[in-house]
Amino acid sequence: MSVLLLRHVHAGDRAAWNGDDRIRPASPQGRREAEALPTLLAAHPIDRILSSPARRCLDSVQPLADARGLLVESDERLAEGVPLDVIRALLREVADQGALLCSHGDVIAAAITDLAEQGVEVGASPEWEKASTWILDGLASTPAAHYLPPPSV
Repeated sequence: MSVLLLRHVHAGDRAAWNGDDRIRPASPQGRREAEALPTLLAAHPIDRILSSPARRCLDSVQPLADARGLLVESDERLAEGVPLDVIRALLREVADQGALLCSHGDVIAAAITDLAEQGVEVGASPEWEKASTWILDGLASTPAAHYLPPPSV
């Protein structure tokens, strides 16, 4: 089973947002990206959707959840700033569940860098653009990673 690791969609300029960053929503561009994800990810089995509780992450996965008839599970283990050991444990937990995890740039970077340090091929300059997805296979045995760029909107 694959685990899909999605970076949240575009959410505007963090510096221009007034208030709690956890409630910053997807921007109009981000909403278009989120609406494109069900088609982009159609070939991938997804049985669970877990998301950082940040509004922009929840906004990112709701169209996909609606299209698949799934509930979004808000999970603090995907919030910004979580330690690497928490990320590793969560990836091990969902390795055989067909899960999509939506998180933030720092979490995605930590997970992909950690896989690279374990010898998984992630390319010379791995990316984690907003609305991009890393497809992780074989996490419980022989991991492999494949980058899927953001949808064109």
